[in-house]
Amino acid sequence: MAQLTLNLIQGSVTFNFSPEAALKLKQEINQLMETLKAIALNTSSGGKPTPKKAMEYCHTGEVFLEVFCNPNIYPSPFAAKVLLTVRDERIRLTTEAELTRVIEDLDQYLQQVT
Repeated sequence: MAQLTLNLIQGSVTFNFSPEAALKLKQEINQLMETLKAIALNTSSGGKPTPKKAMEYCHTGEVFLEVFCNPNIYPSPFAAKVLLTVRDERIRLTTEAELTRVIEDLDQYLQQVT
């Protein structure tokens, strides 16, 4: 199993992650990006935003990974941050990461494993 490195606002975290799980996370993030783009477009055209559902991705493997983002609080996809939780039986890390950086890290991982 390959290792995924996610660069955080300060530091990074690396853990074993399957290519299948990475593809599923990528699909979830793509949907989130579409939602964020729609919110930004609606706001810039003066429309009243309709609250959108938050993204909640959970994966259980060697480690538990949760990625959460509420798209209703960010003005654009480039300003968005995600809340990451990575844990196993010995350690738990909960922190924020920039959405655009997570996308870059995930794309780099997928290029390496495919």
